[in-house]
Amino acid sequence: MAKKILTIESSCDETSAAIIDDQLNVLGTVVASQEAIHERFGGVVPEVASRAHLEAILPVLEKTFQRAGCTLGDLDAVAVANSPGLAGSLLIGLMAAKTIAFLTGKPLIAVNHLQAHIYACRVAYKVDPFPCVGLIVSGGHTSLFRCQDALDFEEIGGTIDDAAGEAFDKAAAMLGLPYPGGPSISRCAAAGDPKAIAFPRPLVNEPDRLQFSFSGLKTAVRYKICGPGGTDTASVRLTDRQKADIAASFQAAVSDCLVAKSMAALRLTSMKTLCVGGGVAANQTFRRQLEEAAAKGKIRLFIAPPQLCTDNAVMGAIAWERYRAGLFEPLDLNIYPTKPNKI
Repeated sequence: MAKKILTIESSCDETSAAIIDDQLNVLGTVVASQEAIHERFGGVVPEVASRAHLEAILPVLEKTFQRAGCTLGDLDAVAVANSPGLAGSLLIGLMAAKTIAFLTGKPLIAVNHLQAHIYACRVAYKVDPFPCVGLIVSGGHTSLFRCQDALDFEEIGGTIDDAAGEAFDKAAAMLGLPYPGGPSISRCAAAGDPKAIAFPRPLVNEPDRLQFSFSGLKTAVRYKICGPGGTDTASVRLTDRQKADIAASFQAAVSDCLVAKSMAALRLTSMKTLCVGGGVAANQTFRRQLEEAAAKGKIRLFIAPPQLCTDNAVMGAIAWERYRAGLFEPLDLNIYPTKPNKI
């Protein structure tokens, strides 16, 4: 009989659980999104997020067990994301996991949220992509890793200011588009010309520097809307066509930066495999550009499917790697909200 792990994810603004067997088959999973809650604030409010997790965690767990046709007694281990993320949000998932591990006497396994984003590719494609370069691109992270195996990650590059997803959110807000910014920009950009505006591509002309910068690009969007030195984007009335051209040109600039640095990382590490995860990886323009660049460079490319790009517990299947290695945690396991360079 296949073994089963319960995985819990609550690092930011999605409450999610999944039950996954040792062949990486997803027996049942649930994601409770908080997008509607945070939309009025234009971004995630940590205290609001943690309270929403507290309300959602038990119903999410109950539905997950129902969908999987399992009970607590069927579990072989309990896994939970404990780093990185919002402190209050991480604590809700961790306390739930600890309680279940204590009640059942099953091993407790810690999951690193960033490693899990890359492991989503392993789950989706059912092949071992390691070693590889891993790109995690989301609302909170834009990072490049040298991934020797599923559990040995070393950061080799990252953003020096905004994450790509954060830049999408801010650009969308300036255009008067709803939160979250990634999907809003993408929908608006569909009617625009990606070459209409020559937005900057920060650091792209420095191929040996594996860093990203999106604050200048964000400022360029503001000045395009308001004029040089302008700040009050809310008072400017843009036509639908103007909005679409700005959105399309901004999206193209972000994609160019992400693709260029990913290809540079592969060159500098001499690796031939790239794995990509995180919410921004669901962007179709970015996916298409990355596929074209990978084909040209003869790179083996794995991008998490859209439903596994945003935060979810299925990517917590990486817990099986720790289970097989006997890497279990005591019940006094803590959270680690910030990410280390070596994970």
